[in-house]
Amino acid sequence: MALPFTASADFPVDKDAGTPCRNLLADFRCGIHSRLRDNGFAGCTVFECFGAGQKVSQVTFGGRDWRQHPGTARRMFEVFGVMRQLHELLAYLGEALTLPRAEPVHEQLRQARAEVDRLTRTSAEELVALDVAAQRAEVNVLLLRTSELVRAGFGGRGKNRRGADLMGARLRNADLRGANLRGAYLIAADLRGADLRSADVIGADFRDADLRGADLTDCLFLTQAQLNAARGDAATTVPPALARPAHW
Repeated sequence: MALPFTASADFPVDKDAGTPCRNLLADFRCGIHSRLRDNGFAGCTVFECFGAGQKVSQVTFGGRDWRQHPGTARRMFEVFGVMRQLHELLAYLGEALTLPRAEPVHEQLRQARAEVDRLTRTSAEELVALDVAAQRAEVNVLLLRTSELVRAGFGGRGKNRRGADLMGARLRNADLRGANLRGAYLIAADLRGADLRSADVIGADFRDADLRGADLTDCLFLTQAQLNAARGDAATTVPPALARPAHW
């Protein structure tokens, strides 16, 4: 309902923000959830709200919905844009706290997670007014430090490809252990058999990247949406916290 999309390789039709998707059922479920890719809605399978939608509807708005309370719709969708970013930060902070090598900053990570969680429980008005960019910047300092601590054991500091344009790059069997791939453009890159253990891939674009046979064990800040956007096979090693995409 809240987000727009445009007819493309990811969506078969246009949809304006604030209008229901044609596949939305009366009980708020998706009518083609198990057949999204077959019906041309691949874009839906590579989107992740990290639980923000549930928080907005069930906590911020106390279970009210835009159908029964249409006057809440606009504000609800405004809040969702902020909440999604906060929940993304919570996911990254939670992962960072599981990493033994990041122990020197665990206390700071816990404090940051507690503060972000507190913000997610404030009023709709407070959330809309929140400087979410500043909040992301504060958390990013800790995530960068976490990344450095973990990747130091792999010599990753010398493999800095942060924000690199690697679209269509030939990286088959590449040794990318502990590499910094933050925000890298890996669209359609050939990563078959590549070793990505402990590489930092926060924000990396894996759309149509070929991950067949690649080792993604302990990949830092890898999300389900990033996996869903890529291509892989039974030989791709996926982190235990994530699921192997059904279309692989």
